[in-house]
Amino acid sequence: MQLVKRIEIIVASKETDRVLTLLDKLEVAGYSVIRDVVGKGDRGRVSDDFDFVSTTLSNVYILSFCAVDKLDGILAQLSPLFNKYGGVCYVSDAAKSN
Repeated sequence: MQLVKRIEIIVASKETDRVLTLLDKLEVAGYSVIRDVVGKGDRGRVSDDFDFVSTTLSNVYILSFCAVDKLDGILAQLSPLFNKYGGVCYVSDAAKSN
């Protein structure tokens, strides 16, 4: 087992390309994107109770993993993006099986 860091990002749908472009630039090996995420956080409830599909009002969840030694560089690049456009990032320990 190889120790890695799990990176979970939740941002507004309209910021998805910005985040993914940055992850690609940082050479993050891969990520998964789940669209139309609903729930409740410290900023209130995010709902899908619309009569129409609105990509500007929905959130996306981006899941990625990185080597432990790459985490600080990734977070240093993501933080200004979150400060400017909003969003949250959670990091936890994980293990990759070979």
